[in-house]
Amino acid sequence: MQIFGVDIGGSGIKGAPVDLDRGDLAQERFKVLTPNPSTPDSVADGVKLVVDQFGWTGPVGLTFPGVVTDGSHIRTAANVDKSWVDTDARALFSERLGGMPVTVVNDADAAGVAEMHFGAGKDRKGVVMLLTFGTGIGSAIFVDGVLVPNSELGHLELHGHDAEKRASSKAKDDEELSWEHWAHRVQKYLAHVEMLFSPDLFIIGGGVSRKAHKFLPYIEGIAAAIVPAQLQNNAGIVGAAMHAATDG
Repeated sequence: MQIFGVDIGGSGIKGAPVDLDRGDLAQERFKVLTPNPSTPDSVADGVKLVVDQFGWTGPVGLTFPGVVTDGSHIRTAANVDKSWVDTDARALFSERLGGMPVTVVNDADAAGVAEMHFGAGKDRKGVVMLLTFGTGIGSAIFVDGVLVPNSELGHLELHGHDAEKRASSKAKDDEELSWEHWAHRVQKYLAHVEMLFSPDLFIIGGGVSRKAHKFLPYIEGIAAAIVPAQLQNNAGIVGAAMHAATDG
């Protein structure tokens, strides 16, 4: 079965039909830049461009980089325009897509569900945490395979700052940090999260997951196992489609 997945991020909007039997993209994904300002209407236009690229008609699952309640309402918007707060995202996207059935889920939660079902977290028990490093830091927490939604651990305070302002991949790029220097920041963040939650496994997702060999060797002193996401930066698209498939 195929369902369309769209992953909305602070810098890009990407999507593709997803083969839910394989847990992989059925076609090569299409991406547009997240508009600036990233208002609800402008982002909805970007989503429509992505979906129209494939001539898709049918259910669409979308991720959002913030807290999403009841599969629709946006409660936080750290890395997109603040006018998103209190938006009924399901209604907005469904209207823009001509009435297609739409579901909306937190971006890291979607990526985590995909990794737990098809990737690095498959068949893992205990506490598993997926952390996505991109424009911000997203988080998904699983206890014996069950998701604890909307954790948003990128906003933990670390040395007086939102952690994602120091340890996201955007921070690495903006400050032109070496992989080693950035890895030391990530290590401090992981140590803080480990102190709070004592996970058995960290899965590192986001675009940097495909370059894990450049920074993971520099991360030391963490008791939990640390592995890159197997679905890499497609995990959000796959998870969005999975969410749409199970939405009632």
